[in-house]
Parts: sequence; structure tokens; C-alpha cells
Amino acid sequence: QVQMVESGGGLVQAGGSLRLSCTASGLTFDVYDMGWFRQAPGKEREGVSCISWNSGRTNYADSVKGRVTISRDNAKNTLYLEMGSLKPEDTAIYYCAARAASGFDYSGGYYLCPAEHEYIYWGQGTQVTVSS
Repeated sequence: QVQMVESGGGLVQAGGSLRLSCTASGLTFDVYDMGWFRQAPGKEREGVSCISWNSGRTNYADSVKGRVTISRDNAKNTLYLEMGSLKPEDTAIYYCAARAASGFDYSGGYYLCPAEHEYIYWGQGTQVTVSS
């Protein structure tokens, strides 16, 4: 049974930092591309960042670019999201997700994150709240 458990969320002041983690079990972690998504109250879920199975490809949403770093440790079956310079608009539930490793489309000088529907395993989410 596949389980993906996020941790590291919490309440932080604007300008602060958080490190989210997602630990997976029940799957061969290093044959999955991974992504972080978030859903703010009253809004649709949106992609935040993605990383290929071997960390060779990454991309970020424009809203977080320059403030967020995605990484993974395949030996620990863990995905990370380092977030800095947090803003109140970053407040959301953050989810990790996995999809079977495949190529990333390339356009405009960037590798594009896979579409949300391509991810087959999802965590339960961790709440991030940024106060102003």
C-alpha cells in the first residue's frame, strides 16, 4: 500500500521560512517523478514545483520562483520543499504527489511540470499559514 506523508507545515510570519518534507512508502521512490501542489481556501489546487526521478529536471510556478527549492533524497524516499521569503498568499494546504517517471516537455527554455492528472499518488497535505 502506497503512503505519502507530508510534514513540516505550520504557522510562520511573513518573510519567514519553512521546509516541507514528504516521505513515501510502498513504492519504488526512484522511478517516480514528484511534485508539490497547494490549495488555498476557496481556490483550486495549483502546481508549485516538480522534480524528475533523478533530480535532473525541476520547475517552479512563477508565483514561487526564486523563493522555493525542490529536492529529493531517493535513498530516504523523501521529497523536500524549501520555502523562503514567505508571503500571506502562500497560505495553503501543501500536497506532494507522484507519477511514474516519464519525460518532461521542454518549452521556452524550461522543462514543464507534468499535468496534475498525471500524478497517481497523493499525500494528505500539510497546512502552511503565513501571517502578515
